[in-house]
Amino acid sequence: MRVLLRNPRREITIDGRRRVHALLNELGLSREAHLVIRNGELVPGDGELHDDDEIEIRPVISGG
Repeated sequence: MRVLLRNPRREITIDGRRRVHALLNELGLSREAHLVIRNGELVPGDGELHDDDEIEIRPVISGG
């Protein structure tokens, strides 16, 4: 799958299927602090990602 990471922006390729929480763990990213978007739609933590997916991982930004 093609994974686009934001902040800092970089792109990586990962082979094989994974659940969202496993991918974030492998990348050393916190589920609570990141959104995972597949083909334009938000994916839950237990969602399964496939080899042909295009994934974007964005940090959660909050403010007041």
